[in-house]
Amino acid sequence: MEGINFNQIGLSFKGSGSYVPDQVLTNQKISEKVETSDEWIKSRTGISQRRISGLGDNVTDMGYKAALKAIRMSKWDIETIDLIVLATSTPNDLFGSAPSIQAKLGAHNAVAFDLTAACSGFLFALITASQFLKGGNFNRAIVIGADQLSSYVDWNDRRSCILFGDGAGALAIETTNEFDNFIGFEMKTDGERGSFLNLPSKNNKDSIVDNIDFLRGGFSPIQMNGQEVYKFAVKEVPIILDKLLKKTNYVSGQIDWLVLHQANQRILDSVGDRLKIPRDKILSNLKNYGNTSAATIPLMMDEAIRNNIIKQNDIIATSGFGAGLSWGAALIKWG
Repeated sequence: MEGINFNQIGLSFKGSGSYVPDQVLTNQKISEKVETSDEWIKSRTGISQRRISGLGDNVTDMGYKAALKAIRMSKWDIETIDLIVLATSTPNDLFGSAPSIQAKLGAHNAVAFDLTAACSGFLFALITASQFLKGGNFNRAIVIGADQLSSYVDWNDRRSCILFGDGAGALAIETTNEFDNFIGFEMKTDGERGSFLNLPSKNNKDSIVDNIDFLRGGFSPIQMNGQEVYKFAVKEVPIILDKLLKKTNYVSGQIDWLVLHQANQRILDSVGDRLKIPRDKILSNLKNYGNTSAATIPLMMDEAIRNNIIKQNDIIATSGFGAGLSWGAALIKWG
């Protein structure tokens, strides 16, 4: 941290990584379970297949593998990592899975914690980590998005089971006093519309002793009002991105890539159209992975970076949106 002016701390993006399970669940396979078809699913969502965690996968392992790839790309000594933020709504330990990732990495000097904001999770975690770094207390951070939604899907509900998959992605960021590639951000929440998308607790009444009752913990499957979530996303996401562009003195023509939460191809296209961003600048891997919640943005970015689509100094507008309801946007320059 020597030599850094705390009043002028900027951020640099140094590495990316991702991981998806080996099991592939195609639309055709889903149609053997519920009444649907490959054409029906693709025409309404853009999804062709998704990855499903096997018995050996969990959020800790997926997040670890994605983080390790990001660290290797950054060429960091693991001992120099100060912060690990894991965005997940499906930890394999409700007390937090980030500390387990810290231990598996051997990042003994890093503080690690979970952040829960569903499909907005990675973006909110990235913003959170950026503020810790810009505060001058930390120098290097790994931000991870990982979710295992297959464990919480009702596989007999054809409205929702077609949408979700499992995976993880990560970015490595560090401080610099030479420039700032974290250009700006916006965040919003509307809890009054929170009932549109839930993974609610399932508390069954039980008794400890006579006259002392309690609720045994558990969770119901994902519950979703797809029509309302769609209307929310196509309205609110362009508004918050437009607000961010104006605040940072950018226009849509300066954006090299639009990286949105991968929820539905029609949402991606609609947001791009409203912002007058050409379709060829809207990155999408939705057809291969479905909605992996907090993992979608870093998974998409890592693929694009490793395939030399996102290049050094490219301007990226990104937005996460979903349960809460919550949504946000960030404008970054890669590198």
